[in-house]
Amino acid sequence: MNTPAVPPFRELQAPAHWRTADFISDLHLQPSDPATFDAWRGYMGTTPAHAVFILGDLFEAWIGDDSALEPGFEADCAAVLTAGAARMPVFLMHGNRDFLIGPALMRSTGATLLDDPTVFTLLGQRWLLTHGDALCLADGDYQAFRAKVRSADWQRDFLARPLAQRKAIAQGLRDESEARKRSGTSDVDVDVDATAATAWLKAAAATRIIHGHTHRPADHELAPGLHRVVLSDWDAAAAAPRVQVLRIGDAGPARIALA
Repeated sequence: MNTPAVPPFRELQAPAHWRTADFISDLHLQPSDPATFDAWRGYMGTTPAHAVFILGDLFEAWIGDDSALEPGFEADCAAVLTAGAARMPVFLMHGNRDFLIGPALMRSTGATLLDDPTVFTLLGQRWLLTHGDALCLADGDYQAFRAKVRSADWQRDFLARPLAQRKAIAQGLRDESEARKRSGTSDVDVDVDATAATAWLKAAAATRIIHGHTHRPADHELAPGLHRVVLSDWDAAAAAPRVQVLRIGDAGPARIALA
């Protein structure tokens, strides 16, 4: 396995009045899980943070921004984003499930699409933000799939298809993912490569990387002074509900359980 080149980093500087920022990821919103949608809607309407960062996989699947133009679940999600963005800046990053979120959804909701990776500076500290899937280097099959579906040609061809056909393709991909989970070869079972994550941090002149994707919330020391902070996925309907926010501010990062 070869460690890929360190990608370029975009920079985002928090305004001076921001004192807190929230980070969530991997909500995997879908019509069959109304409890998690309701938890997210409640959170977006009440969080006291100065900004919310959604670091990928807000949706279980996103098949194009035009899906939100019809009444239904996607339109309901867009309405929550619109209401949230009216209260505070809302930033979204592509995940491995919703990489087709595009500029039309951002324009209609007022949210901002965030490059992966991005260096975010708040209160004088630099945080490296990523979804995390690009760092799961041990899953060669997934990395090949990721390269294919992130290409402009593939996305142009997919988005040109009728909405009903895109829905069928997305369902097939979800079925394939579930089969991988049952077989024990799911992409979420492969962790972030520590060497690559350390290289990213050093290149970005940051001390902490925040990511999701792996569904393994924890704090790891990669090297002296360098840390990896993993966000929790959300599942409000689980026997032990997982509805957690990472909030950073003057006192540093804190995990907040909302359920």
